[in-house]
Amino acid sequence: MGLTTRSAGLLSMALFIGAGTGQGQVDGRIPQPDRSRLAEAVRLAEAVRHAVWPGWERTAMPVLFVAESSEFLIDHRPPGTGFTPLGHDSLLRGEIWSRPRRFPPTLLATFPAVAGRPTIVVGSAERTGKSPREWVLTLLHEHFHQWQSSLPGYYGRVAALDLARGDTTGRWMLDYPFPYDSAPVQRAVSDLAASLNRALSAPPDERTDALLASVTDRDRLRDLLSPADYRYLEFQLWQEGVSRFVEIAVAEAAGNGYAALAARMRGDLKRDLREMSLAHSRRVGFYALGAGLALVLERHRPDWKEAYERRPFVLAELLPAGP
Repeated sequence: MGLTTRSAGLLSMALFIGAGTGQGQVDGRIPQPDRSRLAEAVRLAEAVRHAVWPGWERTAMPVLFVAESSEFLIDHRPPGTGFTPLGHDSLLRGEIWSRPRRFPPTLLATFPAVAGRPTIVVGSAERTGKSPREWVLTLLHEHFHQWQSSLPGYYGRVAALDLARGDTTGRWMLDYPFPYDSAPVQRAVSDLAASLNRALSAPPDERTDALLASVTDRDRLRDLLSPADYRYLEFQLWQEGVSRFVEIAVAEAAGNGYAALAARMRGDLKRDLREMSLAHSRRVGFYALGAGLALVLERHRPDWKEAYERRPFVLAELLPAGP
């Protein structure tokens, strides 16, 4: 989850600081299993970022690791007051600072948590309910949010979507009143998900027809929605859906050790598209829909990543009308 606007930072502070602050003394070091997993995330990022998404490798990756009683910041810049410096960690390839815990150790999100910089705030794999390798890939998902928010004009473009309706906390990103319970919208979302699934599975001689069906279903969905609702849909597809795609792409690029997980993630995505139920999944359904769109674009539009950067918060409209 990427809460990456300045107002989202205020929201996160309000939501999460209240959940657990001032937890005793600062521990002296990151627990070794967590340190090893953080190091794996750093290693994997450095190994595959350029291949997965050219330009991503220039993005900083500050992480605030939330342990039981302490928080540890891995970064290259001083965080300001409130932190105790612990020195350079050669395994994590960054300076380490610590402070008493403020955030819950179950958190996994990206927002301006430290010195106004988009920071991955994460508890351990065990506390966030993920296997070690899933946890590493999720950190790369969150790291992609850091890249997204580094694009020129990102914050101004978010504001220009005009979706907050007076909300200054960033809560609108989660609570926007999208018509999830509209039966026609539910059917249109399910149809688009199904056509994307077919486009991903179609043999070469059927790919053109499958792509055209996806374009038709996209247009039907767009026509059902108000302009604001469609902007919200595209925002979620662009931000969260493509970040889910990146998880799969990272796992596939990682090769040994991640191959089985990558195959399972592909299978899970196809299942999510096949069984898409907006009434049940609500906003989270857009993660699978956006990842499916990204995979179709990867197959049919070689320049889609450049277009993605040029046109923030537009993804479904990037579908080409032909192969």
